[in-house]
Amino acid sequence: MAKIKTAEEIVRLRESGKRLGRILQTLKKAIKPGVSTKDLDVLAEKLIREGGDEPPFLNYTPYGARMAYPASLCVSINDEIVHGIPSESRVVNDGDVVSIDLGLKHKGMITDAALSVPVGRVSPEVGKLVKETERSLYEGIQAVCAGGHIGDIGWAIERVAKANGYGIVRELGGHGVGHKVHEEPYVPNYGKKGVGPILKAGMVLALEPMFMLGRDAIRIMPDGYTVVTKDGSIAAHFEHTIVITDKGAEILTQ
Repeated sequence: MAKIKTAEEIVRLRESGKRLGRILQTLKKAIKPGVSTKDLDVLAEKLIREGGDEPPFLNYTPYGARMAYPASLCVSINDEIVHGIPSESRVVNDGDVVSIDLGLKHKGMITDAALSVPVGRVSPEVGKLVKETERSLYEGIQAVCAGGHIGDIGWAIERVAKANGYGIVRELGGHGVGHKVHEEPYVPNYGKKGVGPILKAGMVLALEPMFMLGRDAIRIMPDGYTVVTKDGSIAAHFEHTIVITDKGAEILTQ
């Protein structure tokens, strides 16, 4: 179960989240046709280090990975759902959906956030996918309360996907965060109300819905990191780090 963060740790997490949110908005503005995913990664690391902070994704080895992640930023385009490795040869084009996922370590405390950006003109169907995936994140956040359950969050997120006929990535989900990039508990993007571990004030969670226009099926590319939709359909991904309070949830990465 997630370690309850102290009041002093939450103060540092607030600052970490504020810095991360600011950097993500700068990166969002930089996502334009012609920019490479490596360009975005270089910018992300530069902005993090200029603030005296560290990029916790760089050289991080998740459980089961055969090598450390080689970048500071994850950049995933179109059918790439998450964990896309930046490359000079991967260039953003008009009509793409670009998802960026970034962590920031400030005074020992880590926050994690992500967003998806439609580039130029996209179809109404794709535009709606992006908006509804983001909405599901806030529905999940609204479902958080001390004394509630992990399943309450998944239920709220899944309800949005079902209403729109979207596929849900079931193999990946949200997680605890703070001292490490990934901590307990696991927070799936589906579930039942009143089921799962109990939520407590002081827990810090990263909620991250991932929806697809197609089926609930994914595969991992040969690089060992990039997760793509099995049917080639477009995906979207949004994430915020929150702290649970006695009044609900406070978004740290706003």
